[in-house]
Parts: sequence; structure tokens; C-alpha cells
Amino acid sequence: MKRMILTALGFVPIAVLAQSSNFNIKGKVGHDGAPAKTYLVYRSGGKVMSDSVVVDKGNFRFSGMVTGPVNAQLIMDHKGEGLVNLGRGADVISIYLEKGDISITAKDSVKNALITGSKLNDDNVKYKTLTKASDKAMAKVNTDFNAASDEQKNAQGFINLLKARLIKAQEEKKTIQQQFIKQNPESYISLLALMEVAGEDMDVSVMEPLYKSLSANLRSTTEGHAFAKAIETAHATSVGAMAPLFTQNDVNNKRVSLVGFRGKYVLLDFWASWCGPCRSENPNVVKAYNQYKNKNFTVLGVSLDRPGKKEDWLAAIKADGLAWTQVSDLKFWNNEVAQQYGIRGIPQNYLIDPAGKIIAKNLRGDELNKKLASLFN
Repeated sequence: MKRMILTALGFVPIAVLAQSSNFNIKGKVGHDGAPAKTYLVYRSGGKVMSDSVVVDKGNFRFSGMVTGPVNAQLIMDHKGEGLVNLGRGADVISIYLEKGDISITAKDSVKNALITGSKLNDDNVKYKTLTKASDKAMAKVNTDFNAASDEQKNAQGFINLLKARLIKAQEEKKTIQQQFIKQNPESYISLLALMEVAGEDMDVSVMEPLYKSLSANLRSTTEGHAFAKAIETAHATSVGAMAPLFTQNDVNNKRVSLVGFRGKYVLLDFWASWCGPCRSENPNVVKAYNQYKNKNFTVLGVSLDRPGKKEDWLAAIKADGLAWTQVSDLKFWNNEVAQQYGIRGIPQNYLIDPAGKIIAKNLRGDELNKKLASLFN
């Protein structure tokens, strides 16, 4: 049950570094007393840790040991309702646990607290302050879309306007993030910002220099090594590289190898039956397939469907009219081909030429049609 509440509260575990250290938290928030409680929730050693203390006239303390910087949720239960009953409206603040003393103070609620005594949290506050305006602009786009009428949501002009606002805010944030990373090469927050900037489709020409600008200490962390590996994968799947070869079972459990598609243009399409954007894009892929299937072009689908959900996969293939070869190991995000290609979001695709070289990627809608037209018309 607690795991469900952690998800509801937006708890996102952050991988830890490799050196154990003690942390001490001293808090003063309002004047609550029993039955009010404060909870501290974080992940350590691969396990979700949850600690709680009774609040005494607004005061509370926590101490413990973590293996390097850890993102945690500090939750104030003002009425003593119990963690599992708080839900999304909980009074909560995100903090980083690290070696040393951390002070948390506020007049009324922990979500408005000031965190002091911690360099890592100071860096995080500075970072959040810099990105606040762009984050607010992106949130406003979502708010305006949700508040729009059905007529507006179906109007291309309205959607294009929202997309333009969103892209502008995203680009502004990326610029701020890159500046922060360059100016703070020793900060763990810079490493986390780098992971966010990289996104689902890493631009190696931008990300690799930023990664190399980080301190040797950050690059040697678990997360640093993982990012280096992601750069290697991005290089291996970049335009101009030979598409990594693989073999996986089709819908009839027969082995299908990418090398068997040599001699044709093939769109390697990563998708899943549970993925709404993938299903919305499928009609465009179907249109392209039908238009060019007799011109040395085909599609090879790789599904990230969940374990035990083969029927959902097959039903989606039938419902969407996907007439090309489909493969999957039904391992969700652990799909071996998806990991080989560094897939972190779907839909995603790679256009491979007859020699096996990647000549384009992430072609959707009109972009896919224009690229294929340039090849075959």
C-alpha cells in the first residue's frame, strides 16, 4: 500500500552514488503537535525506505545513512491521518539527503519550507529558480489545453499555437540547463539536469561535450557511467551508423533477424499496444507502407508490450491494420532490442537503407511521407 502512495505523491527514486554517509535533518514547521507526524521517504540500496516521527510543537528530526546523494520526499501529516490516506494533496517537499546537517523551516506548511545547510539542496534551489519561468510556461500550455473546448482541441490552428508555445518554453529551459551545467561542473544537480536535457532522442553532438565538461568525480559515479553508456548507444544508432543487428521472435514465435531485411529500405518502428501516441501514429505508418511496399520498402515493428499481454499486442496489430512483420519478447521497457537501441520513449523509429545503414530517425506524419517520397518518387 505504501508503494502506491509513493507513486501518488510523485516519488521518483534517484540512483545513488558509492559512498555511505550520515545525514541529519532538523525541522521546524508551524506549531503542530501530536497526532501530527512527518514522514521521510526515499530509496536506498534498491529498497524504498520510510521513516516517521511525531511532531512536537512543529519540531521534528530525522537521521540516517545513505549511499551518496538521494532524492527524498518529506511529507507533513498535520492531522495524523496516516501516510496511505494523504494522496496527491499531501503537504510535501522534495529534498536531497547527503552527508551533514540539513535544516528545514517554514511558518505553516512543509511545501513552503526553506532548506539550508546543504550545498546540494542550495544548488537545487538555484536550479529550480532558474527554470521556474519555463516550467510555469510549459504547465500553462497543459492547463490551457485541458481547459479548451472540444472544438478548440480539434482546431489545427489552436493546436499549432499551443505546440509553438510549448517548444519555445522547452528550448528556453534547455538553454538555461546547459548554462547551469557549464557553470556548475562539480554539482550533482548538473548531472541530473544533463539526463533531462538529453531526453528520449539524444543529440550526441550537444550532449557529449556537456558530459565531458562535468568533473571527473561526477563522471565516475554510477549515473555518470550510465550516461557514458547512453552516449555510446546514441553513437551506434545515429544517422550514418550501421543499424545494430538483432534477432527476435515474431507473432508466431519464429525468429526474425534484421539482417534478413538487407536489400530493402526498412522502417524499424518501436511501439506498443498500450502507447496512445503510437496508436495515433500507426495510420501514418500504414499509409506509407501501402504507398511504397511495392518499391523496395517495408516496416519491421518492435513492440514493447508487457509480459503476459500477447493478446493485447495481437489485437492492436489487427485493429490498426499493421500488415508488416512484428516482433517482441514481451518484456515491456526491458525489451532487448529497445535496450540495444537505447529506446527511452515511444513511438520511435529508424529508417534503414538496403545496405543496413541508418539514414533517418524519428520520422512521423508528413516527415515520414516526405522522406519516402524523396527516395522513391
